[in-house]
Amino acid sequence: MAEYVLTIDQGTTGSRAMVLDAEARERGRAYSEFTQIFPQPGWVEHDPEEIWRVTGKVIAEAVQKAGIQTRELAAIGITNQRETTVVWDRKTGTPVMNAIVWQCRRTAPRCAELRRKRGMAEKFRKKTGLVIDAYFSGTKIEWILNYVPGAKERAKAGELAFGTIDTWLIWKLTNGRAHATDYTNASRTLIFNIDRKQWDTELLDILGIPRAILPEVKPSAGIFGRSACAVLPDDIPIAGVAGDQQAALFGQGCIAPGMIKNTYGTGSFALVYLGNKSVRSKSGLVTTLCCSPAGGPAYALEGSIFITGAAVQWLRDELKLIQSAAETDAMASSVPDTGGVYLVPAFVGLGAPYWDGAARGAVLGLTRGSNAAQLVRATLEAIAYQTRDLLLAMEKDMKAARTKIALKDLRVDGGACRNNFLMQFQADILGIPVNRPRMVETTAMGAAFLAGMGAGLWKDAKTFERLRQVDRVFQPAMAKPRREELYQGWLQAVEKVLTPRRQGAKRKK
Repeated sequence: MAEYVLTIDQGTTGSRAMVLDAEARERGRAYSEFTQIFPQPGWVEHDPEEIWRVTGKVIAEAVQKAGIQTRELAAIGITNQRETTVVWDRKTGTPVMNAIVWQCRRTAPRCAELRRKRGMAEKFRKKTGLVIDAYFSGTKIEWILNYVPGAKERAKAGELAFGTIDTWLIWKLTNGRAHATDYTNASRTLIFNIDRKQWDTELLDILGIPRAILPEVKPSAGIFGRSACAVLPDDIPIAGVAGDQQAALFGQGCIAPGMIKNTYGTGSFALVYLGNKSVRSKSGLVTTLCCSPAGGPAYALEGSIFITGAAVQWLRDELKLIQSAAETDAMASSVPDTGGVYLVPAFVGLGAPYWDGAARGAVLGLTRGSNAAQLVRATLEAIAYQTRDLLLAMEKDMKAARTKIALKDLRVDGGACRNNFLMQFQADILGIPVNRPRMVETTAMGAAFLAGMGAGLWKDAKTFERLRQVDRVFQPAMAKPRREELYQGWLQAVEKVLTPRRQGAKRKK
């Protein structure tokens, strides 16, 4: 009897495949990077065909390492880099150009043009829960259809298909028999109405996107299609799909209102599960769809931090203060505090809740006695301060919406959560426990849980609380006056790097 789940974790720089057994134990994994394409400054592309080839390669390697036959797979789960946009020919399956990656800023001028139009920003926010930004898929689709000769006419004729990377992989795995996405990925396109849970005709018309190119939208747990490709045997169900951050939320077992997770990577993403309550943020967050306990659509507030782990890479690669990220734990612990030093890592501007793209990084509070260990500690502390910014914004939005949800603890994942100093300081500066699982790759776990549930291998999401194994819970140990003193110092440091326009907006709030 088939009892293994294959999960595909398709990220921005590489693809990972994992095989889990019925107890969610990892049996095999493989990872491979693919090419990052930079046609000009600020533009980022991927070759969709290369992503497919790399995905096929890691699937084969993971299954081999698991020591099983592919026919023993009960289901396939997919989690993916969100917002990255592909348009391809329905007959040949050939992309009309490279994928435009979520990081790409080529449509920023178009987004600025839309924001300048009276009422347009509020229209998009009300319908989609998002801000008008080049980050999301809508203006990327518009750009491709306008840039590639004949693409707009072919799209209207139904000859082309659009998809985020999950949709592209579903298409390839099913040999073009399924053109589908899930609610979480659809909610990141800037053209999906998250209240009506359908593609929005008015927004499609504004961006000139024909409905004919859009995929069918399905719940995250359920059958999207069945394998029909050279990579796998026929008829294995693709039974779970979610965007990476929503998959991590589900993989962390955050399926009750007020449960929150934070993923520590190059940047960080915090999501709080709201259930069936849709809250529109007025504090610099976005509203997005996530996964309910049954794998259907639910609501979450999300905050995105641009630079967290990347600041540690900066210490290593540019300043040469460390040789590996692992060293920062001991270095930060070797000094009692930062000596008043604050690092604001606005290397590419500040994300939520500030949204100041013109802000730039700074180190403040330096004295003649400041040393390398204090700067390393300040870098880790900055990650925790930025996370507190997001949680306070979440609490403010929920209070304004009269939503009685208390943030009781923080579930963490991603590579940096292995740093014990950072996790303890995070608990201290938040004043709530920080809960770290044994397996920190919770995006893959979330996709696996959804697929196993969608295929009937697991009955419901309650199973996952048992399968999710806790490594350590960090309890806050810092006195409240000290916590608030440190955080006020952080806010004063941020004030120094904000542009005048954002300083004024912050004071009004």
